[in-house]
Amino acid sequence: MEDSSSQVVEQTMAVVTTYGLQVLGALVILILGWMIAGWARGFTERALSKTDKVDVTLRQFLASMVRYAILVFTVVAVLDRFGVETTSLIAIVGAAGLAIGLALQGTLSNVSAGVMLLLFRPFKVGDYVEGAGQAGSVKSITLFVTELATPDNVQIIVPNSQLWGAAIKNYSFHETRRVDLLMGIAYEDKIDDAVATINKVIEADSRAHKDPAPMVAVVELADSSVNLTVRVWCDAGDYWPLKFDLTKALKERFDSEGISIPYPQQVVHMHQAGTN
Repeated sequence: MEDSSSQVVEQTMAVVTTYGLQVLGALVILILGWMIAGWARGFTERALSKTDKVDVTLRQFLASMVRYAILVFTVVAVLDRFGVETTSLIAIVGAAGLAIGLALQGTLSNVSAGVMLLLFRPFKVGDYVEGAGQAGSVKSITLFVTELATPDNVQIIVPNSQLWGAAIKNYSFHETRRVDLLMGIAYEDKIDDAVATINKVIEADSRAHKDPAPMVAVVELADSSVNLTVRVWCDAGDYWPLKFDLTKALKERFDSEGISIPYPQQVVHMHQAGTN
């Protein structure tokens, strides 16, 4: 009886010694992996925050990816301590990841496009952009979608993959923009007088830049009018106010100085057939 008890005790001690060390080692690996993952995430966020080229959303996303990658390696190391065949497990996880990736192909393409948009930053929040057949002011950029607001304040949600895969017009990227107007005068009016009048109106508006200098030139001899092109540079934020105000001011000045803006017209010549 005593021999049997001593054998049980010895076997128990052997099991505790063998597997206890494995469990203790696994716990140590797990705790160290968890601590290292948290430290790596914080280090990644701090490193990326030192540059303005990386958006806050992208910074948090990359930091989380680093943390999860370390945790995956930690779990694999813990399983290896217990003799689990990690090669087969990795193959199964890889196959499952491939299947999930194929099932979420559209979603993952939006995420990858969102990363590219946040990394290269072709536009930022507040810019007025046109892309993927939509136009509006950028309200937010996430990993999946970009939110736009039209001038009449209609919300537009655009998947990032559509924006990244199309040409993008950013009307707010440069600090200055050029206002283009087309003014038509009658063939009876003097071109030099009309040009001088237009230049006076432009000079009177402080929003019009002197450099580059405004340009007024004859662009077309149309059917009913002599068309003048007017090009004026201004700050990007003054584009629409200046365009509207110049159009109004030029019409009023033309009226006061007797320069006509003709309607489209046609001259019809009627010939009466001779009688026999």
